[in-house]
Formats: sequence, structure tokens, C-alpha cells
Amino acid sequence: MTEQKVLILGETDKPRFFYGWLIISSTFLITMVAFGTFFTFGVFLESVLLEFNWTRTMTSGAFSICMLLQGFLSIGMGRLTDKFGPRMVITASGVFLGWGYLLMSQISAIWQLYLFYGVMIAIGMSPAFVTPSSTIARWFAKKRGMMTGIVLSGSGIGTMIMPPVASRLVSNYGWRTSYTIVGIIAFVLIVVASQFLKRDPSQVRQMPYGADERNESNLCLETDGFSLQEAIHTKQFWILCAMFFCSLFCVYVIMVHIVIHAIGLGISTISAANIVAVMGALNIVGRIMMGSVGDRIGNKLALMIIFIAMSVALFWVAVVMELWMIYVSIAIFGIAQAGVSALLSPMAAELFRLRSHGAILGTITFCGTIGGAIGPVMAGRIFDITNSYQLAFLVCAGFGVIGFVMVFLLRPLHSRLSLYG
Repeated sequence: MTEQKVLILGETDKPRFFYGWLIISSTFLITMVAFGTFFTFGVFLESVLLEFNWTRTMTSGAFSICMLLQGFLSIGMGRLTDKFGPRMVITASGVFLGWGYLLMSQISAIWQLYLFYGVMIAIGMSPAFVTPSSTIARWFAKKRGMMTGIVLSGSGIGTMIMPPVASRLVSNYGWRTSYTIVGIIAFVLIVVASQFLKRDPSQVRQMPYGADERNESNLCLETDGFSLQEAIHTKQFWILCAMFFCSLFCVYVIMVHIVIHAIGLGISTISAANIVAVMGALNIVGRIMMGSVGDRIGNKLALMIIFIAMSVALFWVAVVMELWMIYVSIAIFGIAQAGVSALLSPMAAELFRLRSHGAILGTITFCGTIGGAIGPVMAGRIFDITNSYQLAFLVCAGFGVIGFVMVFLLRPLHSRLSLYG
């Protein structure tokens, strides 16, 4: 990969408009649409189950295959982002997402669900977290956590908007037509927004936000940082992988099963879908708030607080029966889990710097999505055996505790010499 040079502009040469703000706007829209449409799976789940009489384990398996494959592909997407920049990668993402949802409207057999959702949607979603996060890390030297949180809060807004919209579309037009509408939305908005993306500030003769306020040695992070091969030989890398595994294990159990769990408690379909919307709304607060907290008190301490809150909220979800209690526990969980994603990219940049940030972040994301793939199937299987989600949610609370321990064990890396010391 050709090394990028940071351009130090004179005060009179600085443009009035910092292009990074357009990067923020575009990546925000991309994450909003990509994750918003992706998290409608739980809304469509009941209609698909009723039409085809498939078990929850079978249908959850398609989601898990999607999670596992998109995580694996995110490694390659991170490398492509490092080499070619985000525009090409996100354009392809929009094409595959739109195409995948359109084909989902035509399924008639279980293998089609696994192919269209498990494979095509996975390809489309694989850069949705890694590419925007890595791009923001390159554009912002200062307030990196907050800016990453702002961009990723788009996923919260998408989650707040799309599941209720999809629920109403399904009620009025049926699930097949609704999937067609979702596909058109994903294709048009993501492809258009991706055309404004630039890999780093040097492409528009600018420097990262706040770079002139930092030590000059910190402006060369891209050339003296860790390669992926060097990073994977550190304990810190695998601790981050384990931490993200625990986080996504819990997140995707909730995202896939909380709606149908609430319906099973006697809560109406619309109210149950609104639980995910509440989580999405608090997700916005959590990403921005915890990103800012990480900038102020340090990423490690912020993550420790997050995993304590996640564990408490998940235990509460397992035992409550009333709608308002579910809302409270999901609100706490939504704020906490959002912070993990907001702080992962800044933490990776802090530890390993920017030389291969996309590839490193993509590999950590893959490890996390293994947890995201296992969780929903485990929860579905537990329900099929026990006719209850209580044990599944208690297992998730245990994974929250493990995540806390992983963060507690995290120690800083001062240089690549740490590989040998």
C-alpha cells in the first residue's frame, strides 16, 4: 500500500470548509440505512415462520450464517478500505444489500433464505461497521471517540426508524412487498452517499481534524503503526477480540429474539417492535455519550463501566414480565452496548495506530461476529427446548461479566518492541 503523507498547511492555506464534516454526514447516513434495514429481521421473522412453518432455530440460523460470513468478509473489506478507500467498498455494499433484500421478497424454500440473507446480505453488511469507523479514524486525530460515536449513532437512528416502519409495511402490504421496499431504500441511499467518501484528508489537501494541536510524532501514525501480522502476536489484540465476541453475542440475541419474546409475554406486535425502536433511540445516546466519555476518562475505564451496565440489564431482561420493565432494561442495555462499538475503533487506533487500522479492525470485528452468529442460534435452541428465553438471557448476562474481565486485563502497547518484551 502506498504510504500517505500528512499535508501540513499554512494558516492562510487552510480551506474554509473541512471536508471531514461531509465524511461524517455521509458515513452517518450509510450506517443508518445499512443497520436500520438489517435489524428488521426480527420484524419479518413472525410472518416468515407463519407462512412456512419453520422452527425458530432454522430461521435464526440464517441470521447467524449472515453474521459469521459478514464478520469474516470484514477482514477483507478492511484491507480494501486501507488500500483503495471507502467509496468503492461502500458502493458495492449498497448494491449487494439492495439486491439481497429484493430477492428476500421472493423466497419459497429454506435454502433461499440462507443464500439470500445468509450470504448476499452478509456481503453487503461486511463493510458497514469497519469502513466508516476506519475512515473516521483517519480523518479525526482529536475527538476521535466522539466522532466515531456520532457516525455509529446512525445505526441507532436506523434501528429506531426501520423496525416500526417495517412492521407497519408488513401489516399493510405483506412481508414480500415490504422486503422489496426495504431493498430499494438500501440500494439508492447507500450508493448515493458513498460517492462523497474520501480515504483520508490528503486526498483533498487537508490534514486530520485536530492534528495541528497534537505532537508532530503523532501525525505519522500511519507509517509507524502495527501491521495486522504484528498485531495478532499481541495479547491485547486477542483480548479485544474476546471482548467484542462477548458484546455481539449479547447484542444479537436481543436484536433477533426480543420482539418475539415480548409477543410471547402477551405484548402486542406493535408494542414489541417498539422495544427495538427504544433500543435504537438509546443506542444513539450511548454511542455519542460513551464516545465522549472515552475521550475524557480513557477507553478502558469507559468499557469497564459499559460491561457492568450490560450485565445488569441482561439479568433484568431475563426476569421481568411487564412491558415497562422490559423498556427500562432494554434502555440500559441499548446505551451500554452502543458504547462498545463506539470505542472499539478508537481503542484499536490507540493500541495499534493507523498503518493497518482497517484490516485490524476488520479482524477484531470477525471475532465479534462469531459471537453474534452463535448467540441467536443458542437462544433459539434454548427456547425450542424450554419454551422460554430466560436461560438464554441469563447466559448473555454471564457473557457481559466475561467482557468486563477482558477489558480489565487490557494493558497498553507502547511500540512494536512490545512484541518482544
